[in-house]
Amino acid sequence: MTALNVLGTPLVPCSYDPLTGYYRDGCCNTDEHDHGTHVICARVTQAFLDFSLARGNDLITPRPEYRFAGLRPNNRWCLCALRWKEAYEAGVAPPVILESTHARALDFVTLEQLQSVALPTA
Repeated sequence: MTALNVLGTPLVPCSYDPLTGYYRDGCCNTDEHDHGTHVICARVTQAFLDFSLARGNDLITPRPEYRFAGLRPNNRWCLCALRWKEAYEAGVAPPVILESTHARALDFVTLEQLQSVALPTA
């Protein structure tokens, strides 16, 4: 079964460089094993990276053992839905790519919240 995005269409890859996704398949796919629910495709900003670091989630430092090169501003990455929501409420949510954000994100945030910071479609 094809995964759907928040717009109800097939999920589009988020990023292959850096390689993202819970399964490191380039997409924000998820299942019951993904306890962080890494479903929101965002273009990270320095403000978000700093915010995440301050909350104990270092997305900057490379972690090769997890196939994680570390993020820089403007990288696309599948974010945990609740961390994105927390950043949204703090006013530092990074912009999202709706076509690449898994429909499961709507269990945590509204489409309107996502649209308010969405990047234009390609």
